[in-house]
Amino acid sequence: MKSKIIKVKTKSKNYEVHIGPDLISNLNLILKKKKIIFSKCLIVIDNKIPKKFIKLIIKNFKGRKFYTLSFNANEKNKNYLSINKIHNALFNKNFYRDDCVISFGGGITGDVVGYAASTFKRGIKFINIPSTLLAQVDSSIGGKTGINNKFGKNLVGSFYQPDLVISDINLLNSLPKREIICGYAEILKSSLIDSKTNFIYLDKNLNKILSLKESFIMNAILNSCLLKKRIIEKDEKEKNLRKSLNLGHTFAHAYEATLGYSKKINHGEAVIFGLMNAINFSRDVRIISLKNSELINNHIRRIKIKNKYRNLFGKRKIPSILNFMKSDKKNKSDSINLILLSNFGKLNLNYQASTAQLNNFLIDELNKANL
Repeated sequence: MKSKIIKVKTKSKNYEVHIGPDLISNLNLILKKKKIIFSKCLIVIDNKIPKKFIKLIIKNFKGRKFYTLSFNANEKNKNYLSINKIHNALFNKNFYRDDCVISFGGGITGDVVGYAASTFKRGIKFINIPSTLLAQVDSSIGGKTGINNKFGKNLVGSFYQPDLVISDINLLNSLPKREIICGYAEILKSSLIDSKTNFIYLDKNLNKILSLKESFIMNAILNSCLLKKRIIEKDEKEKNLRKSLNLGHTFAHAYEATLGYSKKINHGEAVIFGLMNAINFSRDVRIISLKNSELINNHIRRIKIKNKYRNLFGKRKIPSILNFMKSDKKNKSDSINLILLSNFGKLNLNYQASTAQLNNFLIDELNKANL
């Protein structure tokens, strides 16, 4: 299967996203063709990536100055200490702004390396090679970088577009099923934001996509990336339209933080729960029709998530969930800003919910949840 190229054009930078098989093996050719030139590079490698793929990427840099840095990618390491390690490696090897940093890993790796690249001498060349489905369909495109702190997720960061994105679908075959479902959450979210046609495609082909059937997973990734391209080209810095990409995420980020970014839940699983919440809240406030809410909920029920919603979040955790929701960066007042769905492809970006309203809603969700 031939690779696909998406050209992203933002006010700050234009770049290409390459999607397809066997791209890592041809990275050097792609760099030459795109005239991306640098004297030396630092490759930050997610330590979950199999050695065979690490060897493939390193082959591209024979005869060049390159260095590698291993990164233990998890939410707890998404912090200033990790940024300092990358900065120190760059300073110790006397990197210049015309040199390059490469992220080779999942979304956490990309977020951390991207933020380090944006802040090293106010910006160094940055190439993102996402190794997970989640990163390929979401975080590798759009320039959002960031780290966590005790107040919540991704509250410190920058908008910094990459110079190139290489999404090699061969990498996905090394992922456990749970990681595929994690990425599928963002594919599902994109379909709801995009169109009913896109959602119906997923609904009909769910098992083929989760089984990584080549044409189906390529199509799902491509559709998600094309949606994100259209949105960020209109709203690079999340002033308005780009907020739609946070559908379900106000709930999701609060769930991750409440559980201390533990292995009990990953980002995609939290997003699936968050999408369920956003759809049900939209239904309760009569924004979305009962028919469409049930259609989406029936699809969500078909996704096999490791840990059940009601087992992870009892009523005693609701105060913590609400506290993290209050810290969400989209809030502009004491109310909690929610992104809600009124129909496929139509959203309410600024619904203001009170803490009391959400408290009652979450109690109801826990009582009724069948996930």
